[in-house]
Amino acid sequence: MTSAEAIDVRQLINQGSLSLWQKRLIFLGFVVVALDGMDIALMGFIAPTLRATWGASTHQLGMIMSAALVGLALGAMVAGPLADRYGRRVMILLSVLFFGFWTLVTSMAQTPEQMMVLRFLTGLGLGAAMPNVGTLVSEYAPERRRAFIITVVFCGFTFGAATGGLTASWLLSKYSWHAVMLMGGGLSLSMLPFLILGLPESVRFLIHRRAPAQRIHAIFERMQPGATQPDSAFHQDDPAVQPQGAISTVLSPRYLFGSLMLWGSYFMALFLVYLIGSWLPSLMHNLGMTVVEAAIITAMYQAGGTFGSLFAGWLMDRINENLALAMIYLSGAVGIIILGFSPPEVMTMSIIAFCCGFCFNGANTGMNALSASFYPTHARATGSSWMHGIGRIGAILSALVGAEMLSLGWSISTIFLLLSIPALLTSAMLMLKSHFGGKRETQP
Repeated sequence: MTSAEAIDVRQLINQGSLSLWQKRLIFLGFVVVALDGMDIALMGFIAPTLRATWGASTHQLGMIMSAALVGLALGAMVAGPLADRYGRRVMILLSVLFFGFWTLVTSMAQTPEQMMVLRFLTGLGLGAAMPNVGTLVSEYAPERRRAFIITVVFCGFTFGAATGGLTASWLLSKYSWHAVMLMGGGLSLSMLPFLILGLPESVRFLIHRRAPAQRIHAIFERMQPGATQPDSAFHQDDPAVQPQGAISTVLSPRYLFGSLMLWGSYFMALFLVYLIGSWLPSLMHNLGMTVVEAAIITAMYQAGGTFGSLFAGWLMDRINENLALAMIYLSGAVGIIILGFSPPEVMTMSIIAFCCGFCFNGANTGMNALSASFYPTHARATGSSWMHGIGRIGAILSALVGAEMLSLGWSISTIFLLLSIPALLTSAMLMLKSHFGGKRETQP
C-alpha cells in the first residue's frame, strides 16, 4: 500500500461514533482523575485529627498541604516532556503507582515533617496524572465532541473528592486518620491491574514515534473492528520535515504567544478557584453566618462546578473554544461581584455561589480541553502538563494571599471586588489567544 493510500487516523477517529471501547477508555480516564481528586481532598478531612493527635499548628498544616501542591506543579512540568517521549500510557500508570504508593506510606508518618515530605512525593505522582489523562483521551475523542468528553472525564475530580470525603468521614468515626490514608493508597494501587489491561497507548503518539503498523492496527481492531486491515498503512509525519522537540515546539514562535496566554489564564484561574474554595467558609463565617450555613454556601459553590464543566465542554464544541471560556470567566467575574454585595441570606448567597462555581470551576475544567486541542501530537502532553504546572503555582500563592486578605480585615464586598480582577484578566488573555494565538491543532 502506498503512502497515498495510507489510512488517515484522524479522519478515522472523527468519522465514527463512540465505540464501546472508546467509552471504556473514557471511564478509565474518569477513574484516574477521581483517584487524583480523592487523594488531594483527603488531607483536608484528616487535618483536624492531625491537629488534635500531633498538636500540629495551622502553619504546619498549611505547609503539609502546600508541599503536595509544590509536588503537583513539579510533577506536571516533568511528566509532560516524558510523556511526549515515552508515551501517555506509561506515564499515567507510573503516576498512579507513585501517588498510590506514597499515600500508603503516608499512613505511617509519625511527625508533621515526615508527612510534609511524603505529601510532596505524593504530589509528584498526582501532578503527572491529570494532564496526561486529558491528553490520552483527547487523542481518541472525535473532535466534534472532544471538549465535552474531556470535561466529562475531569468531572471525576469532584466526584473523587466528594466520595473520598464521605468515606473519610465514616473511617474517622470508627478508626484513626491512618485508615483514611491506607484506604486512599490501597484503592489507587488496586486499580492498577485494570488500568494496565484497559489503557491503550495513543495511536497518534504511536504514529509520530513510527511504531509498527501492526500495533496500530491491533488497537483499531478493538476500537473499530474491520475499519483497518492487517496490512494497512497509516499516516505519519512527512519524514522530510522533522518536527521540533516537544519543548522547542511549545516555545516556538508559532505557539509561544498561545502558550503564554494559556499559562497566564490558568495561573489566574487556579489562583481564583483555590482561594475561593479554601477561604469562602471563613468569609461567610465573618459575615455572622453559622458554620453549617457557611458549609452549605461553599457546597453549592463546589456543586456548580460539575454542571458548569459539562456546559463549558458543550459550548466549546459549538463555538470558538477560547471565546467560550472567556465569556464564562467574564460571567463569573460579574457573579463574584454580585456575591460580595448580596445580603447575608443563605438561600440568596447559595444561588449566587452556585452560579460562581458553575462559571469558575466549569471553565477551569474546559481549560484541559483547550490545551489538548491547541498543541500538535508530539508536544501535546508537554503543553498541557506545563499549563497545569504553572497553574499550580497560582494555587500555592492563593493560600498566602487568602490568609493575608483575612488578616487585613477587609469587607467581603472589597475582597470579592478584588477577586473579580483575576477572572477579568483570565477572560482577557483567552480573548487575546483567540485573536493572536488560538489556532487549533491540525496534525494527526
